[in-house]
Amino acid sequence: MNTPHRFDWRTGYPSQRSPLFARNIVSTSHPLAAQAGLQVMRQGGNAVDAAIATAACMTLVEPCSNGLGSDAFCILWDGRQLHGLNASGPAPAAWTPDFFEGQVMPWRGWGSVTVPGAVGGWVALSERFGRLPFADLMQPAIEIAERGFAVPPIVAGKWAMAAALPELTGQPGFAQAFLPHGRAPAVGELFRFAEAARGLRLIAETRGEAFYRGEIAQALARFARDTGGALTEADLAAYRAEWVTPLAKDFAGHTLHEIPPNGQGIAAQMALGLLAHCRVTDHAVDSPEAQHLMIEAMKLAFADVYRFVAEPGAMTVSPAQLLDDDYLAQRAKLIDPTRAQVFGAGNPVKGGTIYLTAADESGMMVSFIQSNYMGFGSGLVLPGYGVSLQNRGHCFTLEAGHPNQVAPGKRPFHTIIPAFLTAPTSPAAPAPRGGAAPPWGGPAVAPTMEAPAVVPVMSFGVMGGNMQPQGHMQTLVRMLSYGQNPQAACDAPRWRFNEGQSINVEPHMPAATIQGLSDRGHQVGDIHDSYQDFGAGQFIWRLGDPGTAGYVAASDPRRDGAAVGW
Repeated sequence: MNTPHRFDWRTGYPSQRSPLFARNIVSTSHPLAAQAGLQVMRQGGNAVDAAIATAACMTLVEPCSNGLGSDAFCILWDGRQLHGLNASGPAPAAWTPDFFEGQVMPWRGWGSVTVPGAVGGWVALSERFGRLPFADLMQPAIEIAERGFAVPPIVAGKWAMAAALPELTGQPGFAQAFLPHGRAPAVGELFRFAEAARGLRLIAETRGEAFYRGEIAQALARFARDTGGALTEADLAAYRAEWVTPLAKDFAGHTLHEIPPNGQGIAAQMALGLLAHCRVTDHAVDSPEAQHLMIEAMKLAFADVYRFVAEPGAMTVSPAQLLDDDYLAQRAKLIDPTRAQVFGAGNPVKGGTIYLTAADESGMMVSFIQSNYMGFGSGLVLPGYGVSLQNRGHCFTLEAGHPNQVAPGKRPFHTIIPAFLTAPTSPAAPAPRGGAAPPWGGPAVAPTMEAPAVVPVMSFGVMGGNMQPQGHMQTLVRMLSYGQNPQAACDAPRWRFNEGQSINVEPHMPAATIQGLSDRGHQVGDIHDSYQDFGAGQFIWRLGDPGTAGYVAASDPRRDGAAVGW
């Protein structure tokens, strides 16, 4: 159980990061936020407390990606079983299809703002699984808001690009909040957000009630009335985060868990289910043959997801039908190993995001994601309280009869997806299932008395719009099928499917692989987008008994963040 690791670090990729080994870990895309979570654990908090404190800090230190007006999702292992939380918000009651007649779904401003769910998610997690008082979890964020922080390079770059967009800078409250001195902060410049400190104090003092049924809610509704929005006090007061059962899909002796629709996590599960029929490991991991198969599997998954996935009550097919092994096997036959294709949806019917993860020595593991969607979301910021609002409403469609058509009180299709990996403990299960070593040769995962059916293996996520399921699939294939350790899988070059035959690839992908993909008909293009890129992941893999061996964490060098632990 506690023997030294057998990772082969010689197979890694150039990186700014080394994996972190510890019994208590927090990993996210800004070091100050990760350290705040660790501080909470040192004060007696558990992994859930750490995740909430980290998430609150992230609204300040990475405002281009999230804010107090974000949505959120979570999957957590409580030491015995998995739980899922959907903290995305619904459309305002006024949002009928006629409300948007003659328009396309707006992507900035009030026409893109659904009810924010993140604060409600923090409260739900704290009430059910937290150990410390909720107000204590807000204190690190309040301090950062009041004292300020030095803006790091990647955040500064995204901030500057956003500040050049008139559709953002012209939104009510944006310039006042995010353009001090009339511009975006420079690298290393101090940024204070005193109004957000006021909002956080009210959230802390009232356990979130002020946000949905108190002073902040009243101010949000008044702000909407005064600046052309439809959000009302009644919309906010009706909001509750929802506990859900994560979807499960087996791959390479493990089980991938994702939040069910209205999220897109099922796309990663479908892509892996398709790939299981494609003999990908017959080819080297970075070869054009292997990467082509992964791209085509992802394209097939997206074709179905964009056609069928929506708020569960509006879907015409079930998640079980989309994940059915026979259906995926038939769809996989459409993949041609020699050429790229454009796929339509099948028929499964028979007859600016931040991600964080935390784990503690009691065995609790948390996979949490929070987002304003596109960079800086709607662009709207509530004066006096520092609430920057997401633009998730843009993910609705106005297509009549589509499962994701906008409607009052309906949640839109969602891109943010936390993920979790487990393995069964049955002695009869084939390797590398429960009790076996990780694929790259680390210590075995030990079965636990509390959860005889499965053991937790990894809490993880990859932020970045539709890159998220693509990142889940690419990193998992590297770890589970090719035995790459988590940091190597994190550092490895990625591709991103856009639409049709259009893809982007990172510049450090081997030139022969890029050429091989082009030869197969993939249209490889450059990427110039302040919001969409190749994602950024955080990974915590359980090495054994958390009280002894603990965990190993990987943090993505594509962001300013870090994994920290003790």
